[in-house]
Amino acid sequence: MKAAITGIEAYAPEYILTNQELETMVDTTDEWITTRTGIKERHILKGKGLGTSDMAVKAVEGLLKKTNTSPDEVDLLICATVTPDMLFPATANIICDKANIKNAFSYDLNAACSGFTYALITASKFIESGTYKKIIVVGADKMSSIVDYTDRQTCIIFGDAAGAVLLEPSSNGYGIIDSILRSDGFGKVHLHQKAGGSVKPSSHETVDNKEHFVFQEGQAVFKFAVTHMADVSVEIMEKNGLKSEDIAYLVPHQANMRIIDATARRMGLEREKVMINIQRYGNTTNGTIPMCLYEWEDKLKAGDNIILAAFGGGFTWGAIYLKWAYNGKK
Repeated sequence: MKAAITGIEAYAPEYILTNQELETMVDTTDEWITTRTGIKERHILKGKGLGTSDMAVKAVEGLLKKTNTSPDEVDLLICATVTPDMLFPATANIICDKANIKNAFSYDLNAACSGFTYALITASKFIESGTYKKIIVVGADKMSSIVDYTDRQTCIIFGDAAGAVLLEPSSNGYGIIDSILRSDGFGKVHLHQKAGGSVKPSSHETVDNKEHFVFQEGQAVFKFAVTHMADVSVEIMEKNGLKSEDIAYLVPHQANMRIIDATARRMGLEREKVMINIQRYGNTTNGTIPMCLYEWEDKLKAGDNIILAAFGGGFTWGAIYLKWAYNGKK
């Protein structure tokens, strides 16, 4: 028994923040941003009282309709996010309430930008064990809520989006075949949010010092990410006897165009086999991989060999090898 993705849906907010608009906000240029990241625009969730769950619900409700699944049939919902609606309850609980999913249990998972891959593998074990038959995995983040738009190093990178997949049992060989997931806690010094946790609770001082935003040492993160995301992608290919010609698509986390290119080169893949939409969405953290799968869905065929690869704060990273389970269509 394997766990197969049997449907996917995604959502990005209507408002688009372009590089040209960012030029009026911070000391940057379209050329500087594009050269270093590959990003041209990103979607931003606007509106009072709107959070990560609001985007996630759009994706989940669309997924239920698309797969002809009743909310009552869902056994479990896992939400991978670093921008929960609130510290508690879990954003997954809120999503279930809004989507009228009443028979499932739900919880959040935080592994930074690798969270969606971690959540996908976690959910797959419930399927493989025969415990549950229908699980929704959500990757969603409102990164604009923790980005300092006076910091030219970080505000150019992130956007908001959500994606959701349905996992079901498969006995025909399709589904998740293998995974390699890793973490190294030393990376916390290079990429983190300084305040808001139990070590440094919120205060007037932490707000005044802008310590509730993303803090990133770009060069250190880039150096580690460009090596480790490529390494783990090649490792899972070698572990499963896959050559570049066997791979239909690489689905990389959309953090930086140079990291994506480096990973593809190490795997021996031409650009046509790499899902890339960073230019239109930026880094939506847990939303990047499901957003790519959603946009390429109509090109995917049953039996396609696909590698998912991610890298995130912590540091966390990993790769998943799966055989796509259906002929995609919009």
